[in-house]
Amino acid sequence: MLPFRRKKNTTPPESKDKAPATREKPRPGLIGRLRNGLKRTGSGIGLVFMGRKYIDADLLEELETLLLTADVGMEATNRIIGDLTDRLKRNKLDDISALHQALRENMMAILEPVAQPLEVNRDKKPMVILTVGINGAGKTTTIGKLAEQYRNEGRRVVLAAGDTFRAAAVEQLQAWGERTGTPVISQPTGSDAASVVYDAHQAAIARGADVLIADTAGRLHTQSNLMDELRKIRRVLGKQDETAPHEVLLVLDAGTGQNALAQAEQFREAVDVTGLALTKLDGTAKGGVIFAMAQRFGIPVRFIGIGEGVDDLRPFDAEAFVDALLDEAIAGSDEA
Repeated sequence: MLPFRRKKNTTPPESKDKAPATREKPRPGLIGRLRNGLKRTGSGIGLVFMGRKYIDADLLEELETLLLTADVGMEATNRIIGDLTDRLKRNKLDDISALHQALRENMMAILEPVAQPLEVNRDKKPMVILTVGINGAGKTTTIGKLAEQYRNEGRRVVLAAGDTFRAAAVEQLQAWGERTGTPVISQPTGSDAASVVYDAHQAAIARGADVLIADTAGRLHTQSNLMDELRKIRRVLGKQDETAPHEVLLVLDAGTGQNALAQAEQFREAVDVTGLALTKLDGTAKGGVIFAMAQRFGIPVRFIGIGEGVDDLRPFDAEAFVDALLDEAIAGSDEA
C-alpha cells in the first residue's frame, strides 16, 4: 500500500471552465477554441481535482481511467501515473495543487519534444511536401489551408492532385486552387499517381515555386496497393531530387482514437513519415491520442486543426494544448 498523504487544509485549484462574464469574445482565440474542441476529451481530467481535499488511491485510479478513456494510450498513461505514484512515495506531492501541477509537467514532458512546427526550407526549391493518410482524415482540406497560408506569406505554391483514385478528390483540390490562385497539376481519374506528382514537380521547378504540396490516395491503410503506390511516388520524386520529398506529412483524424496508431505504423513503414497533422479537434474528437503518438513514435507534430477556417490550421503548441486539455487557460491568455 502506498503511503498516500492526506492534506485537509488545502483548497483545490480554481476551475476556469467558464470565462469571466466581463470578457468580450466574439470569437474564441487559440486556447479557447482548443478548449471547446477538447471538451469531450478533457472534461473530467481537469475537473477531477475539483472538491478534492487530499490525494488518495481512488484519485489516482480515477485519473488513470480518465486518461485511458481520453485515448492517451496505455504507454503514455503508465508513464504519467508511474511518475505521479513515484512522487507520492517520495513525499514530493504535498497537496492537490501539487498533483495538478505534476500532471501538467508530465503531459508537457511527453508533448514538448514533438512540438516542431514545419519550416519551409529555402535551400530546397521547391520544398516538396507529400501528404498521406486515409480517406476522410482531412488531407485535401489541410493541403488547401496550407496553400493559402503559404500564398499569404508571399510564397509560390504548386499543388499536385495525386489522389487519382477519386474524381471528387481532384475536384476538391482544384476548387482550393481556384480559391487561392494556386496552380493544380492533375490528370484524368485513374491515371498513374506517380506520373502526376512527377509532372507537378517539373512544373514547380519551371515556375520557380517555393513549395510543392502533393495529395495522395487514401484508401484503407491496410491495403498493400496503396502503400506500394506511395513508395513509387517517393521513388519518382527521388529521381528528380534525391532529397525529396522533404516532408512526409501524415494527416490523422483525431476522432479515430487508438486506430491512429495503426495508421501511423503502416504509413511510417511505407514512406518514412516525418510529421503529423491532427485534424478535427473542433468537434467531438478525442485529442488524447496525440500523447499516445508522441510516446510511441516521437514523430514531430506539425499542425492541429481546430476549425473550418484557413487560420484554424495551427502550428502545434504543446503548452496551449495541455492547458486547454486541463481547462486551465487564464484570462488574458486566450488570444489567437
